[in-house]
Amino acid sequence: MADRAEYARKGIARGRSLVVLQYADGIVFVGENPSRALHKFSEIYDRIGFAAAGKYNEYENLRIGGVRYADLRGYTYDRDDVTARGLANVYAQTLGTIFSSAGEKPYEVELVVAEVGATAAGDQIYRLPHDGSIVDEHGSVAVGGNAEQISTFLDQRHRDGMTLAEALKLAVQALSSQANGADKAIPAERLEVAVLDRTRAQQRKFKRIRGRQLARLLEADVPAAAQADAVSNDEAPEDDAE
Repeated sequence: MADRAEYARKGIARGRSLVVLQYADGIVFVGENPSRALHKFSEIYDRIGFAAAGKYNEYENLRIGGVRYADLRGYTYDRDDVTARGLANVYAQTLGTIFSSAGEKPYEVELVVAEVGATAAGDQIYRLPHDGSIVDEHGSVAVGGNAEQISTFLDQRHRDGMTLAEALKLAVQALSSQANGADKAIPAERLEVAVLDRTRAQQRKFKRIRGRQLARLLEADVPAAAQADAVSNDEAPEDDAE
């Protein structure tokens, strides 16, 4: 079992890290991802988002399974019955079964399932390592190859009530930090950013941030009015939820 755990951890470590942060109006997902088609972050249901680090084909299978679970449960019972905690339990069972099975290799993935609440107190963030355990996180979480160092960076600097621009800049700084002290620059075109925004009028709270929106938020000094304008729902339709 120790060898299987080490195998999974090494596979995850080869992938790029990502971070998930709470901010005043919701939860933001930030990661370095040069691909425009293979996403690390996705919408699962109305208020639930999914993030993953590791092997794409493995976490994509898990994402699709999560969407099917959420759709079936929401259709059979009620949309409010689909929760991040329930989804995390399903993922934990799947990952735990695969990890303990002698007939197949463990999945080289680490997941984050997040749900935005009506208030910040209702936000939920769950981290699921390769072995199927569930870790209830608050404020910020990092997964992937450099997760321990990034988590330490975030723990020292993240605070409740941050604006989206502040949280985004902090996430980019954390992802850019290096163990040797020489930070690397991550251009906006290599960033994948998405939010669960509780202020959206739509039932679905997931939204991707890219293009001009992302560039404005990454500017050195973004006033509150500009930040609000950057995430308005009147932007180009291709930046909206999937």
